[in-house]
Amino acid sequence: MPKQDFSTSTQPDMCVDLNGLTLKNPITVASGTYGFGREYAEWIDLNILSAISVKGLTLEPREGNEGRRIVETPMGMLNSVGLQNPGVHYFIENEIPFLRSYDLKIIANINGNTIEEYCQMAELLSDADVDSIELNISCPNVKNGGLAFGTNPAVVQDVVKRVRKASKKHLIVKLSPNVTDIKEIARIVEAEGADCISLINTLSGMGIDIYKRKPFLKRGNGGLSGPAVKPIAVRMVYDVHSAVKIPILGMGGISTGEDAVEFMLAGASAIAIGTANFANPLAPKKVLEGLTQYLKQYHYDAAKKLTGDLRI
Repeated sequence: MPKQDFSTSTQPDMCVDLNGLTLKNPITVASGTYGFGREYAEWIDLNILSAISVKGLTLEPREGNEGRRIVETPMGMLNSVGLQNPGVHYFIENEIPFLRSYDLKIIANINGNTIEEYCQMAELLSDADVDSIELNISCPNVKNGGLAFGTNPAVVQDVVKRVRKASKKHLIVKLSPNVTDIKEIARIVEAEGADCISLINTLSGMGIDIYKRKPFLKRGNGGLSGPAVKPIAVRMVYDVHSAVKIPILGMGGISTGEDAVEFMLAGASAIAIGTANFANPLAPKKVLEGLTQYLKQYHYDAAKKLTGDLRI
């Protein structure tokens, strides 16, 4: 690629639109990695973010899994936290007012053991001051033998259809990567009324302590995230971008501006930073600066023009 001119002082338009959810820039943070924002507010100006997808919410408070829940890997981490959270009612009453003191959009990530629980939360949040609902369909469906909602196309269709009917909010559906054909699931989600798709969620993984001859995590397996999953995530974003017309919020191993560019070229309209936040609380600032520099270097006058602009 020819050398480009850095001298331009023109700032690119960073605004992007996730099908009705307008973001001031493409940088968000992923659910489960940023709490409710309070944990990072002393380290970074939250106003840098365009949106925060809050810690995964359940209908009632949850203590999470027992025993060891986090394991570092050479290129990321395994987690089995188990959706520890104070419950959707506490979030509405106590966390939304805090987040509203910042210039960012609030995305409420919801998780249920049954479709009925998903719908109850969607109804509650429809009357709450949130900007979007992120439907996490990687949860175990207790009425379907414990398999994740997002791995069965018929169940995906049912849960998205019913949540869409239960809520008038902007709806993002977060896809599980642990499926045979991610494009099939994405098409179903789009057909049932999702406004946007987020992907990828964590990959199923495992680590074993060879000296104790036991898994590191008490529950055995956990969710793998971090740089190790990035090539898989980029490929899935690319595949889904070719299969649907609704926008994509891409995530999976993003820690630099170059990573963000890669996801957007593959088809993401915005990106979410996850595991990188644990290593560097200033990661969102670093990613935004790197993305902006790239846009200026290669003469993009708007961030949205980067989406899908892959030369094949």
